[in-house]
Amino acid sequence: MYNRPTTMSYSPQNVAGKFADMTSMERVQVVQQMMREVTRSTDPQEMVRAYGTWLRSITPTDRFISLSRRDLASPWYRVTRSGLWEEQGKTINPWRDKHLLPMANEGALGELIYNGNAVIDNDWKVSESDPMYEHIGGFRSMRCVPMYENGISMNMVVHLFRQPGHFDDSTLADAVWLSNLFGRATYNLVLADELRRANDALEAEMRTVADIQRSLLPAELPKVEGLELAAYYQTSRNAGGDYYDFFELPEGKLGILIADVSGHGTPAAVMMAVTHSIAHTREGPPDPPSQLLEFINKRLCARYTNNGTFVTAFYGIYDPADRSILYCSAGHNPPIVRSAGSSECVLLDGNHNLPLGIESDEQFEDARAVLSSGDTLVIYTDGIVEARKPGSSDLLGLDAMIAVACACDESAQVVVDRITKLVNEFTDGALPADDQTLVVVKVK
Repeated sequence: MYNRPTTMSYSPQNVAGKFADMTSMERVQVVQQMMREVTRSTDPQEMVRAYGTWLRSITPTDRFISLSRRDLASPWYRVTRSGLWEEQGKTINPWRDKHLLPMANEGALGELIYNGNAVIDNDWKVSESDPMYEHIGGFRSMRCVPMYENGISMNMVVHLFRQPGHFDDSTLADAVWLSNLFGRATYNLVLADELRRANDALEAEMRTVADIQRSLLPAELPKVEGLELAAYYQTSRNAGGDYYDFFELPEGKLGILIADVSGHGTPAAVMMAVTHSIAHTREGPPDPPSQLLEFINKRLCARYTNNGTFVTAFYGIYDPADRSILYCSAGHNPPIVRSAGSSECVLLDGNHNLPLGIESDEQFEDARAVLSSGDTLVIYTDGIVEARKPGSSDLLGLDAMIAVACACDESAQVVVDRITKLVNEFTDGALPADDQTLVVVKVK
């Protein structure tokens, strides 16, 4: 067991001017206290402020000035921090207030940063004509510490002392590697902050895309004589590629379309919007189903799916006159039909066509099924049956969903609730890995 050393609470104020006279263990404790405080900072401006305050208490100087040549052509440089500003009570954030930073293309500081070497000059003199004279004039000792990026002195800190002969050459090596390590840590924090803000902006854009996408879905379910409808829609992210729609047709018929774009996220959402737009630009009623899917397919192949994207779709038209459904499937999961008054289920798999967006000349074929009063039709996307158990490769599977659908002889909404409950219990309530859409039709 290690003996825990007695620790004291240190601050820059009670360390100032005493560090050199402390014991080695006391200096270790000071540095530990410094590192704990500095590494709590998540904002680079605050991190640099805390580090600078501690460092100047450990190795006092009369003034410092920091320079950068990042994004500037030779011989230009800018002042990013200055002890003069602290003396004046001025605060400038060099990352967010870059336009306020003074720039120059000549003078002693420009020579130092473009020379790129660590330097100590204990008999330093600066001309009054120097463009940065107000920051560095009147100081006689100078220690220049470059900070490298890709082998180039991209940033630099200059420590100043009013009296000549102040800096010891033996301190230069430590100053260089310490400053470079801290500079790299600061730069990483800057990148993390930029990434965080970029992610926030992207998240806001994704929410906007999701809002636009959801506006393309039916605002409410249609009221159709002899039918009861219910729907469920859940994307794997803010925006997704699932799509469902209804078309109210002559003679009381109802078109029911469900589609699933390959992939996830914004690209799938964009393709979903394209599919919606194409489906609504065909002249005349979208009847029969095969003609609507052929129309969508040709236009997707012509412009939108040459990158390997495709769309599975099921489109059925319910005719209340004989309770039949004329349907066409483009590579989509076959819907489930539960017969009234029994626990038997069948799949609507009467035709087999390629998904949309693969072959422009694909000939789509229709199939017909006759329903009875009390029958239930369950149409879904593969995000339902391919729901995954967390930490496992196990999928929910079609059989499990059929079992629930077959056991439920209740309203369309109850069927939706039972199936979504099954999915949530199987996945322990985890966010879906794929978009999930469910449309249930109950024939009265």
